[in-house]
Amino acid sequence: MAPSATNGSSSDVHNGASQQPAAAVGTLPSLPKFVSKEKEREFLKFRLAQAFRIFGKLGYDEGVAGHITVRDSIRPDCFWVNPFGKHFSLIQPSDLILVDHHGNILAEESGPNKLLNKAAFMIHSAIHAARPDVNCAAHSHSVYGRAFSTFGKHLDMITQDSCAFYEDHGVYDQYGGVVLDEEEGAHIVKALGNKKAVILQNHGILVASDTIDATVHFFIALEKSCQVQLLADAAAASMGKKPVIINDADAKKSHSVVGTMFGGWFSGQPHFQLLEAAEGVKFDVEKGIAVKL
Repeated sequence: MAPSATNGSSSDVHNGASQQPAAAVGTLPSLPKFVSKEKEREFLKFRLAQAFRIFGKLGYDEGVAGHITVRDSIRPDCFWVNPFGKHFSLIQPSDLILVDHHGNILAEESGPNKLLNKAAFMIHSAIHAARPDVNCAAHSHSVYGRAFSTFGKHLDMITQDSCAFYEDHGVYDQYGGVVLDEEEGAHIVKALGNKKAVILQNHGILVASDTIDATVHFFIALEKSCQVQLLADAAAASMGKKPVIINDADAKKSHSVVGTMFGGWFSGQPHFQLLEAAEGVKFDVEKGIAVKL
């Protein structure tokens, strides 16, 4: 279960997630605070690079497809994104490129490979412009999200985990090819609405939230929910039965626990902890730099 909290306080990062009441006793950790926007930028770049490596370990890469972006703390009209053509597992903070909403790459701040995925720009620039509450968005051609997307429909609320997306995910029910123009990006934004996720028919899944950590967690949760539904539907077909759907009242109640932004941020922590333990490096918020464990 993805908990929130009954007490304790959380501080905003990048105007990020706020704490919600929940299923924990005691004081939960708070979101990091920074003494300057410059140190916050360094953290965001470090965290974003970690997010890519987590996706890489989970096999969410597919050739050169896929992208995660985070809004810049100093220039909120710009976002950081992965360079086109570099494997997720290899991405470091120094590789990231900074792009404005017009598609201009800020050369001085960006890494050596300044090749921008046009599809990434068209999708993410539209999301960041339309949704000031969204600081991070992720899309990849993950296997189960891609498979489920071929049905062009919403998830059924068949598990507690899928309830994180109860009335909180949209469906873009058409496929217009690789996203290379503003119109297609606008269609995706419309399908996303004010929700945190959207299933892109014949394409894959996309998640958008207020922190990198929550985006990572909810993307993984959505991918697994797609996998579970595919398995349940296959079993149902062979058994001649249908999965039991969670009723609206219980689904809504579960969403208030497992679907909040703070719940997503908190549930994302183990993924980053595991990566840091394996790599022996973490970000020291007070110093504003990466340090060895």
